[in-house]
Amino acid sequence: MPRFACSATSLLGACLLLLGHVAHLQAAEVPPGTVYAYKHVDGQPLEMEIYFPPQHDPRQCRVPGVILFHGGGWRGGNLGQFRVACHYLASRGLVAATANYRMLSSEQAEKLPTGETRKRICVIDAKSAIRWMKSYAVELGIDPCRIVTGGGSAGGHISALATCNPGLNDPADPRDIDTSVIAYLWFNPAFSPDDSADAEIDFLRHMYSDMPPAIAFFGTRDPWKQGWDDAQRKLNSLGNTTTELWLAEEQTHSFFNKNPWQTLTLIEIDRFLARHKLLEGEPTLLPPESGEKLLPPAGVSAEQ
Repeated sequence: MPRFACSATSLLGACLLLLGHVAHLQAAEVPPGTVYAYKHVDGQPLEMEIYFPPQHDPRQCRVPGVILFHGGGWRGGNLGQFRVACHYLASRGLVAATANYRMLSSEQAEKLPTGETRKRICVIDAKSAIRWMKSYAVELGIDPCRIVTGGGSAGGHISALATCNPGLNDPADPRDIDTSVIAYLWFNPAFSPDDSADAEIDFLRHMYSDMPPAIAFFGTRDPWKQGWDDAQRKLNSLGNTTTELWLAEEQTHSFFNKNPWQTLTLIEIDRFLARHKLLEGEPTLLPPESGEKLLPPAGVSAEQ
C-alpha cells in the first residue's frame, strides 16, 4: 500500500481527536493527515491525506469513508482547506480523506491534446482518487459501499462529475471499481452555465432523479449561487427530493473556510450524516456564542 507517513500523527492530533465538546477548531491547530499517493502522473505523485478515528483498527471494523476535494479554480488550492473538516469527521467515526489533483497553469492547459481540458483532467484525477480509496478499503478499514464525497467550489464540481459522468476515466485505473457514492457534501460547488459547452463537465447533463442525498452550503452574496440555482431547478424537475441547501446570510464565496461558518457547516454535516445512518450521536462541536446561524431557503423548514 503506497504510503508516506507524516508528522500528522503527533500527540497534538491524537489529543484533539479525543476531545469531547469543543467550540471550534482552527486550521493551524490541525496537523496534516497521513499522506498517501493515489497515483503518479509524469513521475509526480498525486496525494491524499487521511485521518482515522481514535483507536481505529482496520482488522476489526469497516466504517464509512469520506473524500473531499479542495477548491481553487481548477488550477490552485491545497489540501489544507479540508483538514479541519476531515479531522472532525474522523473524530466522529469516519475515515476522512482530502485529495489533490492536477492543477494546470494556463500555459500547461494550452498544451493539452485536442479534447482534453483543465476541468476534464481534474475530474479524471478525482475518479482515480475515489477508486484508490475503494481499492484499499480493507487496509483502510472502510466500507467501499459507504463512501461519501464532496468538496468546495471547483472541488464540489469535480466530485459531482467524478461520480455522475461515466466517461473521463484514466486508462490505468481499475475499471472494475466504480466511483459511485452514497452522499455528497458540497461547499458552494462551482457549477457554471459555461460548462454547457462541454457535456463531459456539465453537471446538469448527468443528473438523475434518485441521486444520493446531498447537502450544500452557499453564502447569499456568492455569485456562484446562480449556477447552483440552475442545478437545483434541474433536480426539482427530475423529482429529486434528497438534496438540501443551507444559506449563510450576507456571506460571499468560500465563507465556510472561516469561523463561525466553518463550525456551523460541520455541525449541519454531522446532523446530515447522522440522518442517513453514517454516524451516530450528536455533534461534538458547539454553536458559536456570537449567534450566527445557517438558514434553509425561504419556505423550507429547518427540520429537513
